[in-house]
Amino acid sequence: MAVTAAVRSATRGSDRERGATVVELAIIMPIVLAVILLIVQSALWFHGRQVADAAAREGARLARIDSDSWETDAKERADEILQAIGPKLLDGATVETWQEGDRRGVEITATAVQVVPLLPSTTFTITSRFGGPIECFRPDEDGGGEECP
Repeated sequence: MAVTAAVRSATRGSDRERGATVVELAIIMPIVLAVILLIVQSALWFHGRQVADAAAREGARLARIDSDSWETDAKERADEILQAIGPKLLDGATVETWQEGDRRGVEITATAVQVVPLLPSTTFTITSRFGGPIECFRPDEDGGGEECP
């Protein structure tokens, strides 16, 4: 009889805590989900930045070649890379070419895809700019060939 009385008193104490686990889970779960979504959003932003860097690097490689159609070639190549690697990864990607003196390159601006589109004011902008000196033929000392501008 003493054993059953001890078991009953032990179970009565837990009756007061009945459902506490559900309440604790309800409090903690939104925080856990927010942390998981933040990690996923950070990964998408990082991957989007890598895609933009790759596209800008490829576009800049063609922009540096001394030709008349360098702007068109660089933009088309950067767009090809954006579409091949991450067509739905970057929203509103714009490709711009630039020239500063004897340097040319490509700049890409876009926004990363949002995991939770409920926050429209929160945007993750990605800007990638690559370039370098214009490559052109340098003649030997003996002459021949055109000189670079």
